[in-house]
Amino acid sequence: MSPFGMPARHSWEIPLLVVVVLFTAVAYLLAFLLLFLGAVNQYVLILVAAPLLIWFGRGINFSSQRVNGVKMSPSQFPDGYRMVQEAAARFGMAAAPDAYVVLGNGQINAFASGHGFRRYVVVYSDLFEISGAAREPDALAFIIGHEVGHIAAGHTSYWRQLGMFLVPFLPILGNSLIRAQEYTADNHGYCHRPQGAPAAMGTLAAGKYLNSVVGFDEMADRAAQERGFFIWMVNAMASHPVLTWRMWALRDRTRHGRLFWRPNPVPPRFGPPTGLPPGHGHGGDAVTLSKAPL
Repeated sequence: MSPFGMPARHSWEIPLLVVVVLFTAVAYLLAFLLLFLGAVNQYVLILVAAPLLIWFGRGINFSSQRVNGVKMSPSQFPDGYRMVQEAAARFGMAAAPDAYVVLGNGQINAFASGHGFRRYVVVYSDLFEISGAAREPDALAFIIGHEVGHIAAGHTSYWRQLGMFLVPFLPILGNSLIRAQEYTADNHGYCHRPQGAPAAMGTLAAGKYLNSVVGFDEMADRAAQERGFFIWMVNAMASHPVLTWRMWALRDRTRHGRLFWRPNPVPPRFGPPTGLPPGHGHGGDAVTLSKAPL
């Protein structure tokens, strides 16, 4: 158990996971029944082969990083390596995951996955560049904390992915579960490096060169201002919370990030909660806020 305590899991994550797993289990049972009855089509075959397909895909993905990515180590990308080690220790993990930097070709992205008993984090080079001394190293620490958080929260488990195999066929329900997981991972990123949250979101909004000119509060405020059916639909169909809502959730540490309905007006400002002195160390800050009823 981490001496700092674990970040909160989004309140909707487990209920949605249970529903999705139940749908997936029913689909598996129906597929095997149809196979037994001889009513075979491509969907039946995909469902029946799901355990092998997931295992094979995870193996290929991991091997691709191992032979093409630059593995973070004390001598290669040492700052990123240190951030991964610190995040794993903060979240009480027995061992830190492997971490790789891969060619981004302009893409701002990172992800976490695993194969067998191995877990790993991948950061695209364009995103890793924000760690340069003249830019926002705290933003990279937040993002790495987010990705390591996916692993700490069990999101990269083979059995979890097997139980969530039907997610692409459940557009709103499946995407809502993924969004809940993203909020949970954001809580981990915030626990690891809270001061990196604004620049991390700014990077996702405007890129690695313009992140410093993004007004975090101004953009977060729009979560309560932008309204309408299509706003709701864009969020409902998205695998990640829309950025304005995500920023709002990172600023308002008193409740869980909104999954279905936009936040209400009059938010708190980003920073330590009432009662914490200014300049309170990021470790203590993260602990206090991460243990709030998000």
